[in-house]
Amino acid sequence: MGSFGSADGGRGAGRPVRGIALDIGSSRTRAWTPGAGVFADVPSGPVRRGRVTDAESQLRLLRRLTAAAPGGDGHDTVVMLTHPVLAGREEREAVKRVVDGLGAVRVFAVDSARAAAAHAAPPGDGPLLVVDLGAQLTEVTLVVDGLVVDARLAEVGLDDLPDSGSASDAVAGTAADLVSDLWRRDRTGAVRGALRRGVLVAGGGALRLDVTGRLAHLLRARLRLANDPSTSAVRGAGLMLASALRHPTASPARL
Repeated sequence: MGSFGSADGGRGAGRPVRGIALDIGSSRTRAWTPGAGVFADVPSGPVRRGRVTDAESQLRLLRRLTAAAPGGDGHDTVVMLTHPVLAGREEREAVKRVVDGLGAVRVFAVDSARAAAAHAAPPGDGPLLVVDLGAQLTEVTLVVDGLVVDARLAEVGLDDLPDSGSASDAVAGTAADLVSDLWRRDRTGAVRGALRRGVLVAGGGALRLDVTGRLAHLLRARLRLANDPSTSAVRGAGLMLASALRHPTASPARL
């Protein structure tokens, strides 16, 4: 988990704060707050392949969401924000410009794969493969001991494909190819162990039985669907946010 740092150099110290978790997806933006859970699931502003393409429009949307958060009473806000696991510098800076406009006390950032893993709370220790089937991105991430060890991304998702059987084959095939590439480059056996443990599937594509059925067949592995997979990232980010609020002195490294 990273941090964009305090947006105000310490303003709000000693004052009550409220928290909000935000997941800005290519198709939907979702918001979570302690006590209420997921309270907003709305179309995103101009976001393409996980990249914010119109910072002002997205900022206006986030301002409306933070203002509408249950329990909002004008106090300062701590934000937990998700981002694609392989987001580059340009993408992170675009999101930072958006978030800076919220005037939050502090903004934390976490990749969506670790957030989904936190929400799934898989029992026991060991490597975990997270397959995120999104609207415009397909991501496969190997998580070991809560850290991203390796990841792959394809700029293709359900929105790109016709509503047909070939669509499910294409999405599932893309995800399987990404897993295979991780496996070929793995020298520790972690991917094999994760496949034996069961693959965690998140994102809206996890609700498509034609996609998940085909993926299970291609991987010859058991799939574990996240609870309410479309919102698993924001729910996991919310759990991390709640932990940060309970331990306000903790200061993650800058993103």
